[in-house]
Amino acid sequence: MKKQTLTMIAILTILSLALAACGNQPEATPAPAEIVSSSDVVAEGRLEPIQGANLFFQARGVVEEVLVSAGDTVSEGDVLVRLANAGGAEAQVVVAQNAYDVLLRNESSDRAKLWQAYMDAQIARGKAENKWEDLNVDSIEDSIEDDKATIEDRQQDVADAQEDFDKYKDLDVDNSKRKNAEDDLEQAQDDLNQAIRDLEATIRKRDEVRADYDAALGLEAEAKYQYEISLDGPNSDQLSLAKANLDAAKDTLSNYIITAPFGGTVADVNVKVGEQVTAETRVISIANFNTWVVETTDVTELEVVKISKGQTVTLIPDALSDLALSGTVTEISQAYTQQGGDILYTVRIAVAENDPRLKWGMTVEATFREVVQQ
Repeated sequence: MKKQTLTMIAILTILSLALAACGNQPEATPAPAEIVSSSDVVAEGRLEPIQGANLFFQARGVVEEVLVSAGDTVSEGDVLVRLANAGGAEAQVVVAQNAYDVLLRNESSDRAKLWQAYMDAQIARGKAENKWEDLNVDSIEDSIEDDKATIEDRQQDVADAQEDFDKYKDLDVDNSKRKNAEDDLEQAQDDLNQAIRDLEATIRKRDEVRADYDAALGLEAEAKYQYEISLDGPNSDQLSLAKANLDAAKDTLSNYIITAPFGGTVADVNVKVGEQVTAETRVISIANFNTWVVETTDVTELEVVKISKGQTVTLIPDALSDLALSGTVTEISQAYTQQGGDILYTVRIAVAENDPRLKWGMTVEATFREVVQQ
């Protein structure tokens, strides 16, 4: 059909426009009579909806429900077909969605609780700070030095008592001198142990108050941090985790149900309830037939250089020779395909009109030319 003589093209174009006008097709606009230039490019193309998709399951299973028929109008997100094992995945989506929504819903309440925790931490820190400031640290440290000196004295007492005991340790255990020396050594050791405990108690008077103050400072800093990050919404880590869980549950569910990726018309349903399907089974086809495009299939390298974006194109479907449509070049492929000995480029054309007789996949003759009006 492509590359007819220029004379025949002109005659057929005029006849097809006249027939279209007589057929009273209101959505297709007949083109005025034109003179064909020698620079014309005539190509074949295929009619495609502006949006169209063949949909497949991502898992093997048995079809439980087919909720649409060919010709039905659907909206984006509508469930079209589902497998029998979709129920468990749907339950997981509900659980994950609820967890995510709870974080968002409780945002104000959680922030109020975090604010109160921050205020409580400030009060606790203030009390600990007052205790630390009221503490006479210099006096305690003087007492510590005194206790250390006492320990040194007690240590010397133990050494002296040990020396005395060593003089009598070989005597009979009932010997009075040995017994007295042993008692003196035990008393000296007890006095040393008590001196060490006294030092530890004195140090605690300082360190316990300081430890309480440092802990209060840490708790206040953490409470402040948690409150401040809540100002931008729920805790980002928790929210990210909840969102990731929700997305994962939806991805799993998408293996077992097919939803409409966009609003349009169901072009074909290829499965029945009870049928076993796999990931290779085409389940349903959907398209938006409100707007059409044509993609050429045979524009060569010698012809593509004569075509430019925005150029007007006359389109005649092979099956509807009485219908002349106008179009505009919207895209010219920068990549090529090789067919036989020809280098081919795809040209995409936006169709300006619609007609109820147009069908997905129809072949179309596209004429790109410079037009001289009569």
